[in-house]
Amino acid sequence: MTVTFNYTIIAAKDRHESARFFRELLEVAEAPSWGPFVNVMLDGGVLLQFAEPPVEIQMQHYAFLVDDELFDRAYARLVERGIEHWADPQTTRPGEINHEHGGRGVYFKDPAGHAIELITRPYL
Repeated sequence: MTVTFNYTIIAAKDRHESARFFRELLEVAEAPSWGPFVNVMLDGGVLLQFAEPPVEIQMQHYAFLVDDELFDRAYARLVERGIEHWADPQTTRPGEINHEHGGRGVYFKDPAGHAIELITRPYL
């Protein structure tokens, strides 16, 4: 059997709001949910499970590889919604995207405060 990434649990302040944010941004369908999880299914069967932990949420970094067309639409949604974004993880280039690794990238925060990165080319 080969190794593939199956799922991750993402801490959320409001699991429904976070799941909706990712569904709309990444244009993915709602997945069946159960127990404390609201689920979003990405291509390849990767499941994002949003849950509300009973502890203070620590910021995590999640990067999503998207095609150029989805990047354009997602970036337009970020701008249209007034979501602060940067071209770099140090947040020194506000309101910009980068053109690194032969593609484009952008950094922003999700509703729970996690650092999210959209890229159009993989780093390796």
